[in-house]
Amino acid sequence: MTNLPRLAELIRSRNTVESNIANLLGCEVNLSNLGERIAAAIFGIRLIPAATSNGLVGIFTNPALTGKTVDVRWYPRRDSFMNVHIDPAPDYTLVLAGPKIEPDEARALVNPWVITSVYLFSMQELLATLRARGVRVGTRISVNSQLWERAEIFPVQHNTTLVLTGEQRQLLQLFG
Repeated sequence: MTNLPRLAELIRSRNTVESNIANLLGCEVNLSNLGERIAAAIFGIRLIPAATSNGLVGIFTNPALTGKTVDVRWYPRRDSFMNVHIDPAPDYTLVLAGPKIEPDEARALVNPWVITSVYLFSMQELLATLRARGVRVGTRISVNSQLWERAEIFPVQHNTTLVLTGEQRQLLQLFG
Protein backbone atom coordinates (compact mmCIF):
# COMPACT_ATOMS: atom_id res chain seq x y z
CA MET A 1 0.00 0.00 0.00
CA THR A 2 0.92 3.63 -0.11
CA ASN A 3 3.27 5.28 2.34
CA LEU A 4 0.50 7.02 4.33
CA PRO A 5 2.71 9.36 6.39
CA ARG A 6 4.32 10.69 3.17
CA LEU A 7 0.93 10.99 1.50
CA ALA A 8 -0.44 12.97 4.47
CA GLU A 9 2.61 15.27 4.34
CA LEU A 10 2.12 15.95 0.61
CA ILE A 11 -1.59 16.65 1.09
CA ARG A 12 -0.80 19.14 3.87
CA SER A 13 1.70 20.85 1.53
CA ARG A 14 -0.88 21.01 -1.24
CA ASN A 15 -3.47 22.47 1.15
CA THR A 16 -0.98 25.14 2.24
CA VAL A 17 -0.22 26.12 -1.37
CA GLU A 18 -3.93 26.27 -2.30
CA SER A 19 -4.70 28.33 0.80
CA ASN A 20 -1.93 30.79 -0.12
CA ILE A 21 -3.28 31.10 -3.68
CA ALA A 22 -6.86 31.59 -2.41
CA ASN A 23 -5.71 34.30 -0.01
CA LEU A 24 -3.70 36.03 -2.75
CA LEU A 25 -6.54 36.05 -5.28
CA GLY A 26 -9.56 36.08 -3.00
CA CYS A 27 -11.30 33.26 -4.81
CA GLU A 28 -11.72 29.51 -4.84
CA VAL A 29 -8.68 27.75 -6.28
CA ASN A 30 -9.49 25.97 -9.52
CA LEU A 31 -8.18 26.06 -13.06
CA SER A 32 -11.05 28.22 -14.31
CA ASN A 33 -10.73 30.94 -11.66
CA LEU A 34 -6.96 31.10 -11.93
CA GLY A 35 -7.04 31.20 -15.74
CA GLU A 36 -9.54 34.06 -15.70
CA ARG A 37 -7.42 36.10 -13.30
CA ILE A 38 -4.17 35.42 -15.14
CA ALA A 39 -5.80 36.39 -18.46
CA ALA A 40 -7.35 39.52 -16.93
CA ALA A 41 -3.96 40.69 -15.65
CA ILE A 42 -2.03 39.93 -18.84
CA PHE A 43 -4.56 40.80 -21.56
CA GLY A 44 -6.48 43.72 -20.04
CA ILE A 45 -9.81 42.03 -19.30
CA ARG A 46 -12.38 43.38 -16.85
CA LEU A 47 -13.97 40.33 -15.24
CA ILE A 48 -17.75 40.22 -14.94
CA PRO A 49 -19.16 38.77 -11.69
CA ALA A 50 -20.45 35.24 -12.32
CA ALA A 51 -24.03 35.98 -11.23
CA THR A 52 -24.49 38.51 -14.05
CA SER A 53 -22.26 37.14 -16.78
CA ASN A 54 -24.60 34.74 -18.64
CA GLY A 55 -21.58 32.56 -19.27
CA LEU A 56 -19.36 35.44 -20.39
CA VAL A 57 -16.24 36.00 -18.33
CA GLY A 58 -15.14 39.51 -19.18
CA ILE A 59 -14.75 42.50 -21.41
CA PHE A 60 -11.50 43.56 -23.03
CA THR A 61 -10.12 46.91 -21.91
CA ASN A 62 -7.09 46.47 -24.20
CA PRO A 63 -7.25 49.20 -26.90
CA ALA A 64 -7.19 46.65 -29.74
CA LEU A 65 -10.39 44.95 -28.52
CA THR A 66 -11.99 47.48 -26.15
CA GLY A 67 -15.56 46.55 -25.25
CA LYS A 68 -15.48 43.09 -26.85
CA THR A 69 -16.72 40.20 -24.69
CA VAL A 70 -14.42 37.28 -23.97
CA ASP A 71 -14.68 33.84 -22.43
CA VAL A 72 -11.44 32.51 -20.91
CA ARG A 73 -10.53 28.83 -20.82
CA TRP A 74 -7.45 27.17 -19.36
CA TYR A 75 -6.70 23.63 -20.45
CA PRO A 76 -3.71 21.91 -18.81
CA ARG A 77 -3.36 19.86 -22.01
CA ARG A 78 -4.46 21.01 -25.42
CA ASP A 79 -6.44 18.42 -27.30
CA SER A 80 -8.77 18.98 -30.23
CA PHE A 81 -11.81 19.86 -28.10
CA MET A 82 -12.92 23.20 -26.72
CA ASN A 83 -15.81 24.09 -24.43
CA VAL A 84 -17.68 27.15 -25.65
CA HIS A 85 -20.61 29.33 -24.71
CA ILE A 86 -22.94 29.57 -27.68
CA ASP A 87 -26.08 31.20 -26.29
CA PRO A 88 -25.04 33.93 -26.26
CA ALA A 89 -21.61 33.45 -27.77
CA PRO A 90 -18.99 35.97 -26.62
CA ASP A 91 -17.12 37.96 -29.23
CA TYR A 92 -13.95 35.98 -28.45
CA THR A 93 -12.74 32.92 -26.60
CA LEU A 94 -9.23 33.14 -25.19
CA VAL A 95 -7.65 29.75 -24.51
CA LEU A 96 -4.64 29.30 -22.25
CA ALA A 97 -3.23 25.84 -22.89
CA GLY A 98 -0.60 23.42 -21.71
CA PRO A 99 1.20 21.04 -24.05
CA LYS A 100 -0.60 19.63 -27.07
CA ILE A 101 -1.61 15.98 -26.81
CA GLU A 102 -2.39 13.62 -29.61
CA PRO A 103 -5.59 11.54 -29.50
CA ASP A 104 -3.64 8.28 -29.27
CA GLU A 105 -1.56 9.37 -26.26
CA ALA A 106 -2.30 7.76 -22.92
CA ARG A 107 -4.15 9.80 -20.35
CA ALA A 108 -1.64 11.46 -18.05
CA LEU A 109 -1.71 10.87 -14.31
CA VAL A 110 -0.81 14.51 -13.69
CA ASN A 111 -1.92 17.58 -15.61
CA PRO A 112 0.43 20.36 -14.49
CA TRP A 113 -1.02 23.85 -14.50
CA VAL A 114 1.24 25.37 -17.15
CA ILE A 115 0.69 27.73 -20.07
CA THR A 116 2.70 26.83 -23.15
CA SER A 117 0.41 28.39 -25.75
CA VAL A 118 -2.45 30.90 -26.04
CA TYR A 119 -5.19 31.11 -28.67
CA LEU A 120 -7.70 33.84 -29.49
CA PHE A 121 -10.77 32.66 -31.37
CA SER A 122 -13.29 35.02 -32.94
CA MET A 123 -16.42 33.12 -32.02
CA GLN A 124 -18.46 34.42 -34.94
CA GLU A 125 -15.81 33.21 -37.39
CA LEU A 126 -15.19 29.91 -35.58
CA LEU A 127 -18.86 28.97 -35.33
CA ALA A 128 -19.50 29.93 -38.98
CA THR A 129 -16.52 27.84 -40.12
CA LEU A 130 -17.59 24.84 -38.07
CA ARG A 131 -21.20 25.02 -39.26
CA ALA A 132 -20.04 25.30 -42.89
CA ARG A 133 -18.01 22.11 -42.38
CA GLY A 134 -21.03 20.35 -40.92
CA VAL A 135 -19.64 20.16 -37.38
CA ARG A 136 -22.34 19.81 -34.76
CA VAL A 137 -22.01 22.93 -32.62
CA GLY A 138 -22.67 22.43 -28.93
CA THR A 139 -20.96 23.36 -25.70
CA ARG A 140 -18.04 20.95 -26.41
CA ILE A 141 -16.79 21.20 -29.95
CA SER A 142 -14.04 19.58 -31.95
CA VAL A 143 -11.63 22.12 -33.43
CA ASN A 144 -9.15 20.94 -36.04
CA SER A 145 -5.42 21.72 -35.91
CA GLN A 146 -5.61 24.27 -38.71
CA LEU A 147 -8.10 26.40 -36.72
CA TRP A 148 -5.99 26.15 -33.56
CA GLU A 149 -2.92 27.27 -35.50
CA ARG A 150 -4.75 30.20 -37.07
CA ALA A 151 -5.92 31.36 -33.61
CA GLU A 152 -2.48 31.11 -31.95
CA ILE A 153 -1.11 34.29 -30.37
CA PHE A 154 1.59 32.70 -28.16
CA PRO A 155 4.30 31.50 -28.47
CA VAL A 156 3.91 32.04 -32.23
CA GLN A 157 1.81 35.04 -33.30
CA HIS A 158 -0.33 33.59 -36.13
CA ASN A 159 -3.45 35.59 -35.19
CA THR A 160 -2.77 39.35 -35.28
CA THR A 161 -6.12 40.44 -33.82
CA LEU A 162 -4.36 40.91 -30.47
CA VAL A 163 -0.63 41.50 -30.97
CA LEU A 164 1.28 40.67 -27.81
CA THR A 165 3.80 43.03 -26.28
CA GLY A 166 7.18 41.90 -25.01
CA GLU A 167 5.91 42.32 -21.45
CA GLN A 168 2.87 40.09 -22.13
CA ARG A 169 5.15 37.43 -23.58
CA GLN A 170 7.40 37.58 -20.51
CA LEU A 171 4.42 37.26 -18.18
CA LEU A 172 3.11 34.22 -20.08
CA GLN A 173 6.55 32.62 -19.93
CA LEU A 174 6.33 32.72 -16.12
CA PHE A 175 3.65 30.01 -16.34
CA GLY A 176 5.49 27.69 -18.75
